[in-house]
Amino acid sequence: MTWLTWRQQRAQFLTAAALLVLAAAYLLVDGLRLRHGIDGLPTDCGTNPCSDLEQAIGSKRNAYLAAGALVLLAPALIGAFWGAPLIARELETGTHRMVWNQSVPRGRWLAAKLLLTTAAAVLVTGLLSLLTTWYAAPFDSFDHHRFQPLLFGLRGLVPLGYAAFAVALGACVGLFLRRTLAAAAVTLALFAAVQVLVPLAVRPHLQQPVHELVALDKGPARHGSFAGFDTPGGHLGPDSRMLATFDVPDGWVLSGRSPQPARDAAGRVLTLASQPCPSSDRLPPDVACLAGTDMYVAVDYQPADRYWTFQLAETGLYLALAAALAALTSWGLRRRLG
Repeated sequence: MTWLTWRQQRAQFLTAAALLVLAAAYLLVDGLRLRHGIDGLPTDCGTNPCSDLEQAIGSKRNAYLAAGALVLLAPALIGAFWGAPLIARELETGTHRMVWNQSVPRGRWLAAKLLLTTAAAVLVTGLLSLLTTWYAAPFDSFDHHRFQPLLFGLRGLVPLGYAAFAVALGACVGLFLRRTLAAAAVTLALFAAVQVLVPLAVRPHLQQPVHELVALDKGPARHGSFAGFDTPGGHLGPDSRMLATFDVPDGWVLSGRSPQPARDAAGRVLTLASQPCPSSDRLPPDVACLAGTDMYVAVDYQPADRYWTFQLAETGLYLALAAALAALTSWGLRRRLG
């Protein structure tokens, strides 16, 4: 079965290997060039702009985005072009009548196909994720955003779970649709839907977030700042709120990253009426009069030290989904085609 699977999938496997070699060559050479260019530049600039470092990092942004896109697309394409044809191609061409009437049981046939294809998918995606994680290290050290939803799935272990899930999803869809092209299209659509749903509805709840009332400008580990004033109807009035922003380097802010109402130590929202700040409809208050005001912002966030906990939890979630889909495919293969 291993040899047969290799013969049927060798074009896809060899194409993926060639693309991986090209990507590795580019990322390794460009990554070493980037590290050489920023070697010796200060990375902790405090309130200074770090213009030299920012320019060196910025010159590689397009390659950085392209590497992230590769990791994002690889599992989806693997599911569509490796997973979907596993069973659908046999059903579409009618070769299942010969294959499943041999001495090898259907369950063993399916297990061999799924295991080999999934192992190849995880290997390719894992190597690509490893390369991208290494390449992106200078960007992560500069931006401190690797926990953010758009970047979290492009690093570490999570892409391995995506690859396993994509193969199992494609095989399951192919079994029930029985058409390779239709199965590939549906697999892409379902995979994309899951990729949107999990960061929005599941990932924030994998662990209870930290809820804090944090003092603004508390220190370098937590960035809080006064942002401005809320002006309902375009006019400043006594009920206008003072706004603040908050960020956690290498963490994930669930609330407070966009401007939030500034509060006092008791958690009450601060308004212009509660401060001795003169204002009019045309002139904003003098911010200097707020210098002695202790301001806080209420935030929910996942701290940076939970990053690998979330990586393991989400990888486990996708592996569990892959196992459930594989079980459903095995059941469908026995029952629907019995």
